[in-house]
Amino acid sequence: MTNTPTPKRGYYLDELSVGMFAETSMVVSGDKIDTFANLSGDFNPIHVDEEFAKTSMFGKRIAHGALSASLISAILGNDLPGPGAVFVELNMRFRRPAFIDDEITARAEVAEINERTGRVKMKVSCSVNGKQIIRGDAGVVVPKRPAED
Repeated sequence: MTNTPTPKRGYYLDELSVGMFAETSMVVSGDKIDTFANLSGDFNPIHVDEEFAKTSMFGKRIAHGALSASLISAILGNDLPGPGAVFVELNMRFRRPAFIDDEITARAEVAEINERTGRVKMKVSCSVNGKQIIRGDAGVVVPKRPAED
């Protein structure tokens, strides 16, 4: 019997298969960058000061890489594997920045499943206009189905 994940329960380990994926998107705004700066304490002027950012190699404000990467966390915690999974590892490479008004699409795909340990390796990425801005992998521990289910 396969249960359908709910807002209170994500997938059990036996419900996952290699190749399953989920995506989410967000449009970056100056307000979101400023809020992230306040939450993280990262006030690098390349993120929060338009005049300073104009003098940078990008010529304008860029979103924090961690803001983009937070969309990956949202997928893992909300969608795939979802509630109950524990995010234990993240390895990323930042390839290019996201700018104000860019729409970032994050994707997480099941790459490997270890039935014994309950660990799942996810291929993760973020892109803007079809171009990858982040790529990497994440490790999550996924709950096994309880005996009574």
